[in-house]
Amino acid sequence: MKKIIITLDGYSSCGKSTLAKQMARALNYVFIDSGAMYRAITLYFIEHAIDYTNDSAVQEALKQINLAFDYNASSGSSDILLNGRNVENEIREMRVSNLVSDVAANQYVREFGVAQQQKMGLQKGIVMDGRDIGTTVFPNAELKIFVTADPAIRVARRYLELSAKNPGITKEEVQANLAMRDEIDSTREFSPLRKADDAVVLDNSHLTREEQLKTALQWVNEKINSVAVL
Repeated sequence: MKKIIITLDGYSSCGKSTLAKQMARALNYVFIDSGAMYRAITLYFIEHAIDYTNDSAVQEALKQINLAFDYNASSGSSDILLNGRNVENEIREMRVSNLVSDVAANQYVREFGVAQQQKMGLQKGIVMDGRDIGTTVFPNAELKIFVTADPAIRVARRYLELSAKNPGITKEEVQANLAMRDEIDSTREFSPLRKADDAVVLDNSHLTREEQLKTALQWVNEKINSVAVL
């Protein structure tokens, strides 16, 4: 069966990664977590005290960064490696969450990330989620999905996820963090978050994981069949 590129874009905590992983497993495609890549870069900047507003320092730092994914049999997905070190858990910490949108808005960080992602997609048969995948990274992707959900539901989901690792976190902190990231992601100068003109919208506010997967896979089959006909 012909393999295609599938992109999932949307705001934080809309369930993009969950759906992307489900789709990759169902289709036997490669899942690429673009957000994890920017989080890993942010972690490197934090650990090495890199000023993300200093373009010269950013460009030099990026030369020292190697990103890769390693399949984790226990989780059934891929973990991000930063210079050979598994940082999958560290990149989910609030210190990274609070800075990642600012770092990812830097032109040179964005160009670095996009180039890495495009290289990974050369063979097709991939599912990638992020903010600008269908608009900047793979504008010619066969299937583009824009995932959305009610803001209150997004906050509840994110709080549930983070409180397990950070017991002291409050819903107010989570809400403020999401609002800040939404603003930065949608207004940044380089590759802002927006729905691609040819993307289909999936509002999963009141869908189960099984229901949203079923809907997405129907779109995949329709797209593959239409491509095959052409």
